[in-house]
Amino acid sequence: MKDPISISILELAIITQDSNASETFQKTKDIAQLADTLGYKRFWLAEHHNMAHVASTATVVLIGYIASQTQNIRVGSGGIMLPNHSPLIVAEQFGTLETLYPNRIDLGLGRAPGTDQPTAEAIRKDFFEQAQRFPQNVSKLQDYFSGENVTAKVRAFPAEGTTVPIWILGSSTESAALAAAYGLPYAFAGHFAPRQMIQAFEFYRENFQPSPYLDKPKTMACVNIIAADTNEEAEFLSTSLYQMFLNLIRNDRKGLQPPVPSLDDIMSEEERFHVNQMTACTFAGSPEQLAADLKKFIDYAQIDELMATSPIFDHQAKLKSIQLTKEVIDGLNT
Repeated sequence: MKDPISISILELAIITQDSNASETFQKTKDIAQLADTLGYKRFWLAEHHNMAHVASTATVVLIGYIASQTQNIRVGSGGIMLPNHSPLIVAEQFGTLETLYPNRIDLGLGRAPGTDQPTAEAIRKDFFEQAQRFPQNVSKLQDYFSGENVTAKVRAFPAEGTTVPIWILGSSTESAALAAAYGLPYAFAGHFAPRQMIQAFEFYRENFQPSPYLDKPKTMACVNIIAADTNEEAEFLSTSLYQMFLNLIRNDRKGLQPPVPSLDDIMSEEERFHVNQMTACTFAGSPEQLAADLKKFIDYAQIDELMATSPIFDHQAKLKSIQLTKEVIDGLNT
């Protein structure tokens, strides 16, 4: 019998139109507490910079806040963009989190800047050089967490000897190759760049090298999920997601927009093509529809875990989507 599939949340802490960061942090806490109560496995936050509508810029601070407001759910980064940071500082921060919230902290690592080029350079002058050193910096981070680092000249306290699971995040076969070579779990960003997902998972599984951290491949796909009582309502709610990607390709920095009856008047054919490519891994529908579509996807992608992001404008509708999604996954596991 196949192992049951777990469901987790990637929360982008997106500020909706006419809202602000303070309200968004409160909503993020509500979502995490609901997910915790419902039995979601993980709640991850992503690092982005210079985006007026994204409130998770200080990702580590927000992880600590969410961990303090929840009981059992694992809280982590999806991800920390390692080239922006010194591995020593990341180890100290996540070692501190793990000490405060034992066995509840995850460290997902990405190599992109999580922003535009001028901002990447403002964060770190040698960002692009550090991006090339990503594999070496992952190793350095592992060393800082290792109990065997006691004789090193530079040590990370209180990280040393703690077990914070490191995940490699990516959207290409390059990240899959690194995760496989290092014997680390692999999460794919299917919610915005699904094109190489199946290929990347296959490459990862075929080339996986067992490590002290993991004896067999472990994969997670992050996808967009919007659940509602009916297909029609879910389709309507999902227009906020499509507008978000439309604004992204237009470089039009707006908060998350309210849903609209039709997208036809809003985007051109070319824009629709690009938006559809980026959102190909979007599941919107009633519980019955989602059960059928997600089962097909999980079987096809052969993933071990599923992570959902749900950019929904109305807070109550978003909470309901999270509840319905969990019911759907529970149904698939019975």
